[in-house]
Amino acid sequence: MAVTKPLTKPLTALEVMQDAPVIPVIVLRDVRHAVPLAQALVAGGIRMLEVTLRTSEALACIARIAREVPHAVVGAGTVRSAADARAAVDAGA
Repeated sequence: MAVTKPLTKPLTALEVMQDAPVIPVIVLRDVRHAVPLAQALVAGGIRMLEVTLRTSEALACIARIAREVPHAVVGAGTVRSAADARAAVDAGA
């Protein structure tokens, strides 16, 4: 089930696993790198991306990817609290 157009609804866990046998775990310390990295991964066929919440820039990176790379499906990793989860969803994860 390769998804080749922007998503209009969230994918189920099964759909994610069918579409993405590999999900890169990304640690970004600079927002300027978020979009070019996501674009390169999508161009290489990797649409599912996990941005860890290990840096102060992580939420801004998630927001930029979600906004500017419509073929990417961005999620958050290293989610340690309900507040982290809410912030990630608010950012576009």
